[in-house]
Amino acid sequence: MRFGVFLLSARFPGEDDAAAVRRTVRAALLAEEVGFDEVWLAEHHFMSYGVVPSAITLAGHLLGRTRRIAVGTAVSVLSATHPVALAEQAALLALASDGRLRLGVGRGGPWRELEVLGTGLRRYEEGFGESLDLLLAWLRADRLGWSGDHFSFREVPVVPRAAQPPPVAVACTSPATETLAASRGLPMLLGMHVGDAEKAAAIRRHDAVLNEHGTSADPHGYGPAHGSGAPGSAYDPGPDRGRVGRGLEGARGHVSVHLAQVGASREAAEELLAREMPQWLGPALEGYVPVDGRARSPRDALDYVRELCSMHPVGSTAECAVRIEATVAATGVRNLIFLVEGAGSEEATLANIRRLGAEVLPRVTLRGST
Repeated sequence: MRFGVFLLSARFPGEDDAAAVRRTVRAALLAEEVGFDEVWLAEHHFMSYGVVPSAITLAGHLLGRTRRIAVGTAVSVLSATHPVALAEQAALLALASDGRLRLGVGRGGPWRELEVLGTGLRRYEEGFGESLDLLLAWLRADRLGWSGDHFSFREVPVVPRAAQPPPVAVACTSPATETLAASRGLPMLLGMHVGDAEKAAAIRRHDAVLNEHGTSADPHGYGPAHGSGAPGSAYDPGPDRGRVGRGLEGARGHVSVHLAQVGASREAAEELLAREMPQWLGPALEGYVPVDGRARSPRDALDYVRELCSMHPVGSTAECAVRIEATVAATGVRNLIFLVEGAGSEEATLANIRRLGAEVLPRVTLRGST
């Protein structure tokens, strides 16, 4: 089992951006101190939902401030950056940190950064697969050239090159993205907006695609063993990857995101989140503005908080531990990360991390399983 914290770096009421970033750094350092295995960082643009526009940059800072804990991006948005630029940064941090970087990538949404950063709506709508292929190919190759629909360049040397590339996971919110991840032998990063049954179903679909493609998923997220660095080639899993029937055992490589809040009781923890979380979540969600003016249905923040509380470890230490065990049993996922900032203050966030690390995780009876 591996457990981590997931940090949005949201700007809470009364905070400025400097306070939000300081809180994130303190939370990550505390997570290492109390025994978490990982810390994962969100990435957002132009919104108070998260004030970190480059998860890979903040990951570099935290890798330099820590000694043991792994640091991941959840996620680096491929539609808003060049995959080679991201791969270069990831390789550099993998080398500088002795392999403690975890690279979570995602498609993102049709938001304003596509216009501001110049990547465009077409990259978001059509280019994620090629972006992922180019990222993976760069992490594996000694030299690489490319000629695709969205990227084209002559062969160049790959520098720096990490002999052991950082593990890659793909944020999946649809069957199409599940298929894309599975066809490349990569594990999924499953969001907190869905419950255990939906995650288990996503894993079954992922397994089915693995079997169909004859691809073996690497639970460490290194992807297929064979790829081509030839100019213009897609990242090829290789013909010698045998068909597999993995079931829940194959869920070990996936990462599952959960809201977590420890309180005196389930009622007390839910009441705290219902009171505090909508104050920062409501304004934050308004930051999702489509670049093309497409209609977007607003989401009621309090209803969303209540839905999250019903699915995730929220309650006393014993109740949180039981909920975590139930998730592991239902999904087979062995890597869980927890959003710990729900109560909306630095003091509450740090207290939540302490209690999760010291009181909840030691109660999880599956923690020592493989």
